[in-house]
Amino acid sequence: MTTQNLRGPAVRIENLTKRYRDVLAVDGVSLSAAPGETLGILGANGAGKTTTVEMIAGLRRPDGGSVSVRGLDPFQDRARVRQILGVQLQEGYLHGALTVDELLTLYRSFYPDPRPHAELLELVELRDKAGERFEKLSGGQRQRVSVALALAGRPRVLILDELTTGLDPGARRRMWRTIEQLRAEGVTVLLVSHAMDEVARLCDRIVLLEGGRVLSTGTPAEVTAEAGAATLEDAFVTLTGQELHEREVSE
Repeated sequence: MTTQNLRGPAVRIENLTKRYRDVLAVDGVSLSAAPGETLGILGANGAGKTTTVEMIAGLRRPDGGSVSVRGLDPFQDRARVRQILGVQLQEGYLHGALTVDELLTLYRSFYPDPRPHAELLELVELRDKAGERFEKLSGGQRQRVSVALALAGRPRVLILDELTTGLDPGARRRMWRTIEQLRAEGVTVLLVSHAMDEVARLCDRIVLLEGGRVLSTGTPAEVTAEAGAATLEDAFVTLTGQELHEREVSE
């Protein structure tokens, strides 16, 4: 059995590849994230972002390369990785007839030392929706439920795919504060986002993907300077050649 490594990178992938028929979606991607680091994973539609984080989470098996989460292989050590990894994906499938309270109770039962029920509701500001069925919630509220479920097991690594989609400006900023609190607790966050203001505020470093390959990596300031741009959004457009508003949110 693999021994959990608490001294090396919290997440490391090397030469990761994934092919869908004739499309090479991820082509030799390597990256790492340190304990307590927030790493942004950016790219245009179809760049390979979601496929990459799904392989890190053990939801898709790579065709080549290696994945390590706190020294564990998400496929060989699946049960152990599930205890330390929280995942909120853009497309979640939750039972619509269950209430927010019931979903939290269910997910908390999967872990030996879950985060307190009331604390989860507080973190995502859904106290007044605790008795509401999931199918009755708005898109933004469903997104917040997914984040709460990802936090239920006190994960040491957290994958967030389009964290604040559907949230109003106030809710977005409050969610940012939640992520900053988690980072202060030493949680490693992999953040997939199209919101450049969100990335600039939350991410210590970013990895920009294009065509399944790493196009650029560094701090937001370093990537902006590399592109000779004034803002991170301008840098994105310069490096990828794509306007943000021209792309869909989903991959």
